[in-house]
Amino acid sequence: MRRRIPWWVLAGLFVVVPLAELFLLIQLGQVIGPWWTILVLLADALLGSWLVKREGGRAWQALNEALRSGRMPARELADAALILIGGTLLVTPGFLSDVLGLFCILPVTRPVARRVLTRVIARRLSATRTAYDEPRTARRPGDHEVVRGDVVE
Repeated sequence: MRRRIPWWVLAGLFVVVPLAELFLLIQLGQVIGPWWTILVLLADALLGSWLVKREGGRAWQALNEALRSGRMPARELADAALILIGGTLLVTPGFLSDVLGLFCILPVTRPVARRVLTRVIARRLSATRTAYDEPRTARRPGDHEVVRGDVVE
């Protein structure tokens, strides 16, 4: 059975977070003025774009190196996913999303974000595996299943 996301989580994502972003933007606009607030948002988006380009290039090089050496690039793929998520959050206007985006992108905090991502994916996979796996009986070597059928020429 597939686990559903609770309604309050969706309400938080689609109602509370945008309202908090808007509140922070209004507060900053009252302190430094609307034009400076817009300038800070633009600078933030430009900084985020540059950071995504730099870290994305590093992740791409690490992925290629892992593939050349013949090892499974799990860490590199997780880093690429985090950089993609973080870049999307950084380009989105707002300061809460920027903090979360920087958390996903910066090389200092990305290992923590990678562990969180790994736990979430492992939990989802184990829930999916237990829901869809059929109980199997143990077989011994030499046990063969007989399938009856007709031969048509």
